[in-house]
Amino acid sequence: MICIYVSILHLLFWQLIHAYTIHCCFVDLDARSLWVERASLSSTRSAIRDTEISGGRTKELSGFPSFEYHDARLCVESVPLDHISREFDTPCYVYSRSALTTAYREFDTAFAERDHLVCYAVKANPSLAILNLFAKLGCGFDIVSGGELQRVLKAGGDPQKIVFSGVGKRSDEMRAALAANILCFNVESEAELGILNQVASEMDKIAPVSLRVNPDVNARTHTYISTGLKENKFGIPFTEAEKLYTSGKKFANVRIIGLDCHIGSQLTELAPFSEACRKMLSLLDRLEARKLQIEHLDLGGGLGIRYFRENPPSAQNYVAALCADIGHRTQRILIEPGRSLVGNAGLLLTRVEYIKHTSHRDFAIVDAAMNDLIRPALYDAYHEILPVIINGNSIKTYQIVGPVCETGDFLGHDRKLALAKGDLLAVMSAGAYGMSMSSNYNSRPRAAEVMVDGDHIHLIRERESVEQLIAHERILP
Repeated sequence: MICIYVSILHLLFWQLIHAYTIHCCFVDLDARSLWVERASLSSTRSAIRDTEISGGRTKELSGFPSFEYHDARLCVESVPLDHISREFDTPCYVYSRSALTTAYREFDTAFAERDHLVCYAVKANPSLAILNLFAKLGCGFDIVSGGELQRVLKAGGDPQKIVFSGVGKRSDEMRAALAANILCFNVESEAELGILNQVASEMDKIAPVSLRVNPDVNARTHTYISTGLKENKFGIPFTEAEKLYTSGKKFANVRIIGLDCHIGSQLTELAPFSEACRKMLSLLDRLEARKLQIEHLDLGGGLGIRYFRENPPSAQNYVAALCADIGHRTQRILIEPGRSLVGNAGLLLTRVEYIKHTSHRDFAIVDAAMNDLIRPALYDAYHEILPVIINGNSIKTYQIVGPVCETGDFLGHDRKLALAKGDLLAVMSAGAYGMSMSSNYNSRPRAAEVMVDGDHIHLIRERESVEQLIAHERILP
């Protein structure tokens, strides 16, 4: 009998070890696939919930609101993408008004009755049409330059809902923001605080300030977009923040009203947010013990989206976690989402120019390039790539590359697609840091931008021309 019990325990032990090993493998795979191309599966299969597409059926896309297949054609709301390509050509950025509106409302309603302000991080996508849409919904704005300030004001944004972040604000940008009467400057160093005090004094104004504190929290994201570690350039070191707050009285034209932090972008778990929040709350308690009045707590942004296999928290769960940490404190809460508002509300529409077969690899050369969407080249980032029209052709593994003279000019590696010259492709999750980071490299005009609202198509930015690119250049006499 003892032998039987020992055998059963031995079997259970090895089953647990096997299950744990499998779990670890999948966790490691998901972590690595966040930034590195790992697309051995068909992009179409990984995004479409039901791969069998037949006439008259609608197929939803997992993770991409307002984008779905109707009769084997990929649509934005009620508009087929091939219709957009015929009217506006390619490459072209396409956004969904419904997806943008839904994303904002998910954040806003998650706070319920708590005093709050959602400040859209303009750098994610500064399109005037998108800014105007958010302004009409009551959104605030997080800006990082004088140019973004002008854009927000042009789009109808409320100056009293603008916070000005960034480590290198120039004096002229400070003047413009003070003249506009913005809500707050997120100051990132004692040197900046001194310059802002001087500028405000010259204008006979009092500058409202929140000190951005670096909490030294690992955001567990790509190195280039991690901003909350002590080795990063952002914010005031956590160990020095209390001293700077208490010495703020020596700056006669500055009024410190807030406490701010931001630890990074594309975070896919709640733990780093909570860790940073708790550190800020401990600092807040010490400041209040010194009789310093803090009116708002700005916890930054950074909530990630699904690009491929990520499973980030919902806006509801993110806000609930922050509110649970904050508890009954009465300060107004500010957050600064960017990517999570616009990322999966937009795509890059492109056309296959050539199919190139070699003995080693098959290439699909498209008319979009790294100048249109630099994230794959810059971060080795993964974007789902889907056929606009699903056909019955044979599937091959393709490298999706652009025409720019760089080997780094790619949109996706090892994608299993059925392609021919002239086919349209949708590069998904391109609403954030797509058009906003685009360039004119190789003297390529930037793409057009289109907003879809139900069955209506609106051109929100015309395609650039080469003539516009060279209009301000001069030849020596």
